[in-house]
Amino acid sequence: MSLMPLQYEPILLHALTEDIGQGDITAQLTVPATATATATMLVKAEGVLAGLTVSLRAFSLVDPTVSATTHAMDGNTVTPGTVIATITGNARSILTAERVALNILQRMSGTATLTRRFVETVSGTSARIVDTRKTTPGLRVLEKYAVRCGGGYNHRIGLYDCILIKDNHLAAGGGVLATVQRAREAAPHTVKIEVECKTLAEVDDAIMAQADIILLDNMPIEMLHEAVQRIGGRAITEASGGVNLTTVRAIAETGVTVISVGALTHSAPALDISLDFVLA
Repeated sequence: MSLMPLQYEPILLHALTEDIGQGDITAQLTVPATATATATMLVKAEGVLAGLTVSLRAFSLVDPTVSATTHAMDGNTVTPGTVIATITGNARSILTAERVALNILQRMSGTATLTRRFVETVSGTSARIVDTRKTTPGLRVLEKYAVRCGGGYNHRIGLYDCILIKDNHLAAGGGVLATVQRAREAAPHTVKIEVECKTLAEVDDAIMAQADIILLDNMPIEMLHEAVQRIGGRAITEASGGVNLTTVRAIAETGVTVISVGALTHSAPALDISLDFVLA
């Protein structure tokens, strides 16, 4: 459950460049150039932490002399009043990096927090909570990492690491049997084939086609349960559509293998975290 600097530093550099432009005129005009400061990152709501190391890197990218000490780890449950990091160094530099650092941390922690709620809701079942490709453009690697911090799992990362045949592919490809067969004939042996099914007839075709994963899309609970029974463990089953904290438990109890939740990355509210200067 880790990220490499190679994955997140380009994102931070882009965000800092966007925010700073030709310079932080407020900090430059109001804070003496040689002033130093100590600031603390303070959690103001209960949640799950994600992205602390990533966010703190923003400060040292702006100014390598700024240092940070962490007091918590990604995946930790945090409560209001928890100090999760202390930053020390040039006051202007800390102020300049503050917003990018907080934006990243709050967003990632919000995703981790919502994921944890879904994971806890299905506790005791065999279902895994997974994310989707409904991510913020440019931030996918961070948001999918945050899902893992919350106890969830990642679905495919992009269009390149799993063949996922959806309704429009089926419409263009001639139905489940023909489309899955065409994919299997050309696919590398290392790549799984998943097919979306909206009806039990399509499920039967997916079983016959020997799909590796069968996506049961927007099915009522009774139909979902029947589909899982028909598949009988011959494929991984994924439930999608209409998934929220009210419905997810019943979906999990049908016996599906995984439940994909787009809301983890497209609708998670940011966790409230602030950066406060410590007065000398």
